[in-house]
Amino acid sequence: MLRDVLLQADESPHNGRADTLNCRGLGTCGTCAVSVSGEVEEPGPRERLRLATPPHVSDSGLRLACQLRVEDDLVVEKYPGFWGQHTGRTEVREEDTREL
Repeated sequence: MLRDVLLQADESPHNGRADTLNCRGLGTCGTCAVSVSGEVEEPGPRERLRLATPPHVSDSGLRLACQLRVEDDLVVEKYPGFWGQHTGRTEVREEDTREL
């Protein structure tokens, strides 16, 4: 999974306190949402459900790093917000950008 690849590279798939407050790869918290460029499989039911639940929006194009199988090279981009949800389509609040 992309989450495992990122952690092995000493990169966190999470933002801020989500490093310690997350579901540890179960696909239920949504704090590892990232944007990916490259060939990837379609999201499964659990991922679709979580990304359709606020603060995420289903048409954001984000994926959950813990649910995304890596089969080839990808470009990964993280966005601000505890859940990484601020892709430019949503308002960024001050509390989402400061380090906790």
